[in-house]
Amino acid sequence: MKKNALHNLTKRLTFLFFIAVSLSVSAQETQETKPKSEFWKKVQFGGGLGLGFGSGFTNIAVSPTAIYNINSYVALGTGLQYSFLKQKGFYSSNIYGASFIALFNPIEEIQLSTELEQLRVNRTFEGVASGSENFWNTGLFVGAGYRMENVTIGARYNLFFKTDNGVYGDAFMPFVRVFF
Repeated sequence: MKKNALHNLTKRLTFLFFIAVSLSVSAQETQETKPKSEFWKKVQFGGGLGLGFGSGFTNIAVSPTAIYNINSYVALGTGLQYSFLKQKGFYSSNIYGASFIALFNPIEEIQLSTELEQLRVNRTFEGVASGSENFWNTGLFVGAGYRMENVTIGARYNLFFKTDNGVYGDAFMPFVRVFF
């Protein structure tokens, strides 16, 4: 990705950030004037944001998630994911997709999870091994974590992991989940 394209991506992400903040502020103003419906009282939002920069290296990841708490034990939700990775002169990728998650809290401190993830992977290799790959990747994760109010720290395992697909380096992954 050239500097101009990276600049355009940065402008778009900044624009989306400010739209999200303005919607959040607008939603908070509305909450003060109107009582929340029962549905929205059970909805929580969270997700992840990752930024990594180095000498010729860029990594940007955004993954918003929303869950609906059916009761104090079970929650269901969905999420979106996008990541951009570039190593100058070697590799670049765009990965985007969606996921569905089910959370089960048998006791307040323990959270068990199942997550189905579908990603579209577009990779380009530069230099001697130049070329590109475009494919779909499906992951089915089972996980467990220690929960402290709205934060859960744990690990998950990809039951569909294949060593030759290159999306993830290992089937076993740590995670931190935060919902507000």
